[in-house]
Amino acid sequence: MPDFYLPHPARLNPHRERADAHSKQWARGMGYVGTGDEPGLWPEEVYDAAGFALLTAYTHPDATAGILDLLTDWYVWVFYFDDHFLDAYKRTKDLAGAKEYLDRLATFMPVDPADSPEPANPAEAGLADLWARSAPLMPVDWRVRFAESTFDLLVECLWELDNISEDRVPNPIEYVEMRRKVGGAPWSAGLVELAAQAAVPARVAGTRPLRVLRDAFSDAVHLRNDVFSYQRETEEEGEVNNGVLVLERFLAVPPQQAADITADLVTSRMQQFENTALTELPVLFEEHALAPDERGAVLRYVQGLQDWQSGGHEWHLRSGRYMNQDVRARGAAGAILASPLGFGTSAVRHRSLSGPPPAGELEAPEFSLPYGVRLSPRLAAIREHVRSWAGEMGMLRRTGSGRGLVPAMWDEVPALWNEAAFDAADYGLFAALTHPDADGPELELMAGWHVWHFYLSDVFSRAFKGRRDLAGGRAFLARLPEFTPDEGAEPHAVPANAVERGLADLWARTAADLDVAARRRVADAVEGLAEGLNRELTGAVQRRVPDPVDQLETRRGSGGADLVTALMRRTLPGGLLGATPMRALADAFADIGGLRDDILAFVVDPGDPGDPGDGGSGRGVPGGGDPFNNAVAAVATFLDCAPQSAAGIVADLITARVRQFERVVAADLPRLAAEHGLDGAARRALARHVRDLRHWMAGDLRWSTGREPAPAPSALRRVLGGPTGLGTSAALVRHPRTAPARTPGGHGS
Repeated sequence: MPDFYLPHPARLNPHRERADAHSKQWARGMGYVGTGDEPGLWPEEVYDAAGFALLTAYTHPDATAGILDLLTDWYVWVFYFDDHFLDAYKRTKDLAGAKEYLDRLATFMPVDPADSPEPANPAEAGLADLWARSAPLMPVDWRVRFAESTFDLLVECLWELDNISEDRVPNPIEYVEMRRKVGGAPWSAGLVELAAQAAVPARVAGTRPLRVLRDAFSDAVHLRNDVFSYQRETEEEGEVNNGVLVLERFLAVPPQQAADITADLVTSRMQQFENTALTELPVLFEEHALAPDERGAVLRYVQGLQDWQSGGHEWHLRSGRYMNQDVRARGAAGAILASPLGFGTSAVRHRSLSGPPPAGELEAPEFSLPYGVRLSPRLAAIREHVRSWAGEMGMLRRTGSGRGLVPAMWDEVPALWNEAAFDAADYGLFAALTHPDADGPELELMAGWHVWHFYLSDVFSRAFKGRRDLAGGRAFLARLPEFTPDEGAEPHAVPANAVERGLADLWARTAADLDVAARRRVADAVEGLAEGLNRELTGAVQRRVPDPVDQLETRRGSGGADLVTALMRRTLPGGLLGATPMRALADAFADIGGLRDDILAFVVDPGDPGDPGDGGSGRGVPGGGDPFNNAVAAVATFLDCAPQSAAGIVADLITARVRQFERVVAADLPRLAAEHGLDGAARRALARHVRDLRHWMAGDLRWSTGREPAPAPSALRRVLGGPTGLGTSAALVRHPRTAPARTPGGHGS
């Protein structure tokens, strides 16, 4: 058993015995525990060994007696659901029966508890009872959020069932994201609010700091559980959805090494939690002007998540559900021999898994995609258009003309783009490669969005990242939503610089053809882009390479992939867009380009932050990227390995994401189309969307590297053959790292 990072001591609720007696009686009444001639799912000795009241007493040490009873009943129910689902559907691989069962369960958490249907089985009866007792204690917005997390917990079990049916071990990125839904920790975070009677204020519940706290908490809880349950799940249950197994297969390492890396990832996520709580919550409180009682509620919630981490670990050591024989005794002995003891001293035994960026030479792996490159016949026209548009917006200056059209607010910043360097970057070619089938107006609109994003990235890097100006950067980005209003095309403010003029112009042309929901999706993507840039600026100010998971998720927004996806989805039926396969498709698309760009843009010497230059950012050019917010830097820092090995691992992740993209297209989208009853036109629109994403990835690769993607047979060899193991993709055929003729980075860097 690895040595886990536990800087906070576990505490035990004094009402444990009462909760134990109450919940055992409740479980018997629901038919979960055997009584006399009624066997139930669990024999009494199995129920007692699990220690459900011990779990809630450790994870909610300050809950009142009545609330602890309710919380324990919730956990009894969720473990009952998990074990029953395993017996009834996972082991039998009954996908159709599982879907029918889950669809009905999801109806038992209406906003008004009086609207619940009549239960027909023990799982439904337990959920109906728990919801009727819990909903009146909390506000409506909590009910909606908690119902959503419960729905994810129930319905996303089908993803696990699919993997078991196919004997498919997921890739690490897919696993972490999906485990949040099926593992139940976001659901547990909702119960933390209930336990503390401290609902997070609705206006900040969806903000980045609160999302990161919840997600980092969830990942640490789930991955810790995976270490404890590895033996039971892999040897007894035939489970393939386990974080240790995922890393064991992906990195081609022995189980013990995979378990140690998993424990390090737990540490990394907990340190991300701590950093977010200490550095981002104070800013959030001020920016949203939270009242003292609202701030207190958020802080009690954060304290509750912290207590859950320590208490959950203690319960894993004691519960009979896991491979913990003698672990507690061995762990204590090891700690006495190896490290200091006492309050907070467990942190001494762990290095920080984030910190300053690594340095070292890097040869980029050879990239390949199973998609051919196509070029729009409108190349000449779009080159002329983007040059003219950028000039009209004030993004260009004539070569040798000094500051020229640089907005007054940037007087202290050297002019960014001159005409000659802009032509060399060839943003028109980028648009023609990534949108080969677009008609004239559509191509001009999409090209404008891409140029605007490139310009925003370069302005932000020069004016704020390079100067580590956190206050100025946040103030600059805070104005962007003023130019993407939900209600129409007219901005709420007068543009003050080229970034704002470009956004106002693009929004006017984009919003005119969209309904309110579609406008909101594009506007949300712009806000996500600003949020990602803010996060990257925070890392630069702190001089801290972020946690690998947080870096990847931040990159999807700051790199512009979420914006590209939102713009491409404008013709799709709205009912599809929130479905899990569509989210998985969009995330894989974002990661394929974003991770590749990070390899190209890795900063060899982090002491030299580089200079975007006059014609566009230095993406892909040594010294021209961000030394902190980069996947190669994040992996190298986390695994304490050389950048070359880290680049190999990142390249393996790219391959895994290409595989997943194509798996979603082949297996999940047809099922989604059938479930939604899509007609021929809607199916053709979905197929066009997939085709457009493939064209975008192929064109972006061609523009970024100056080379066409390898044809499909070579791509399949890259996916299926070659050396394997920790970082071995770096041993594949590669090209010398040189500065390309054109500046790459369709996703930004």
